[in-house]
This record gives sequence, C-alpha cells and structure tokens, in this order.
Amino acid sequence: MDKAMSDSAGNRDHETLTPEATEALFEPEKGTSLWSDAWARLRKNHLALAGLAILVFLCLTSLLTPWIAPYAYEAQNLALGASSPSLAHWFGTDIFGRDLLTRVMYGGRVSLMVGFIATGVALAIGILWGTVAGYVGGRVDAVMMRIVDIFYALPFMIFIILLMVVFGRNILLLFFAIGAVEWLTMARIVRGQVQNLRKQEFIEAAHSLGLSQWAIIRRHLIPNTLGPVIVYTTLTIPSVMLLEAFLSFLGLGIQPPRSSWGLLINHGVETMEEYPWLLIFPGLALSITLFALNFLGDGLRDALDPRASKD
Repeated sequence: MDKAMSDSAGNRDHETLTPEATEALFEPEKGTSLWSDAWARLRKNHLALAGLAILVFLCLTSLLTPWIAPYAYEAQNLALGASSPSLAHWFGTDIFGRDLLTRVMYGGRVSLMVGFIATGVALAIGILWGTVAGYVGGRVDAVMMRIVDIFYALPFMIFIILLMVVFGRNILLLFFAIGAVEWLTMARIVRGQVQNLRKQEFIEAAHSLGLSQWAIIRRHLIPNTLGPVIVYTTLTIPSVMLLEAFLSFLGLGIQPPRSSWGLLINHGVETMEEYPWLLIFPGLALSITLFALNFLGDGLRDALDPRASKD
C-alpha cells in the first residue's frame, strides 16, 4: 500500500511538469559578458548617468552651435557694451556688446575638441608605448620606461612654450603638444596591465598557434586593457581641458578671434569686479563639464571593476 501511494505521488509530481517546464529546468544558464555586466552596474549609478547625459547634451550643443546660437559669433553692439544678463542676452554681453551665451557655446566647441582630440593623441601614444614595453620586456622595457621617466622630469610648460616658439601658435599644434605631455601616465598603466596579461594562458595559446607578436598585441593584449583605458580616458579629458584653460589664461593657448572657456575665463578675470558675469558663466560651463566627466569616470571605474560582485 505504501508503495502504491508513493507511485501515485510520483505520478502526480511528474504530471505537474509540462514539457516547457521540464525543458526550462534543464536549460543551462546563459552567461553574460563583462561589458553587459558593466552596463548593468553603470545604470544603477545615478551620478554617472547624469554625467553621461550632461556630456551628450554638451557635445550635441557644440555640434549644433552654428545653427542654434542666438547671435552671430562676430556680431558686436558697441552701443550696448557690457550689459548684465537679460531676456535678450541670457548670459549678458561683453565689453564689445557680443552675446556671451553665443561665445560660451562656441568656446565649448574648442574646449571639448581640445579635450577629446588631445586625449586621443595621448591614448594613441600611451597605449602603443605601454603595450610594447610591457609585452617585450627586458632591455627594451627598461629603455622605454627610462625615456618616460625623463619626460616626467621635464617641465611640461617649458616643452609647450618651446613648441609654440619653434612652430608658431597653431590649434593643431596645441592638440599635439598637450597630448604629448599627457600620454606618460597612460603608458605606465597599460604597461602594468600587459605585464599581467602576457602570463595568462590565452597568450600562451596564441603563441602555440603561431600568431605573430604584432597580432597578439593587436588582437589580445590591447582589447583586454580597454577597461582601465576607458576609465583613465574619462579622467584625462578634464585634465586636458584644465591644461588648455591654464595655457589660454597665460596667453599660450587659443588666440582670438577664436575663443575657448579658458580664454573667456581669462578675459573675465580682467573685468571680474565690474562685470562678474563675464567670469561666472564660462567658469560654470567648465566646472559642470569637469564634474560630469569625473562622475562618469568614477562610475566607469566601479562598473568595469572585475572584482565587483554580480547582482
């Protein structure tokens, strides 16, 4: 009787499982990639998402500035002069009667362009230099890193001034000059990552398959360093923008008739007691951008941390 009861209970349990439920029961759990996990963690970081939204808004505004700016960039109204913010001029006007909102928007184009392009130059040099040094090792690594130490010891301001004196003031030269002094830390970061990666099994497997050293660097080492590289990139862009602002403040950066946030801040400092809005609004634009980049960088650092627990 006990056997009959157990058989009937087993039959009932078996009958409750539909074919779909049985298939779902034995279906293997689908894995997720590092990037999908990172995106899921990043979406929970509200400050990082706010920083990303601000950056997207600023980039779109910069691209569309010629079409959405309220006034022409060169338009002057000497009779108006420096006027405080109003409905006609939301950020006020400068001493030549030029709309400050328009100049801030155009200045944002230059500042963001300097930030992204100079950072791109720094990434290209730093990633290649650090990857080769970390992968080859030995005397090559020692020589390459001593060169990095020598560049660290040189005052970057003297280097930039020499470039400006020899080649003249040129916006493209400014991109190269800033990128040429910002790649050193990236090279060290990438070198450390590559030194750890070259001991992994998948690198040894690539060797056994007969891949060339350049193929291993391009296909395996550089892609696996992208996490730290992306994080450091978001932290390098603010540094580059501040450096450009500092150079423009000293008269070594962007020159009129172009304008950048640093140049506008420089002009605002000269008249801050009489016309404080000329300093406040460019300073706010630069500060908001730097905060957004730092928030996004912190969020990416946490999201791309491989030691972070899966939710």
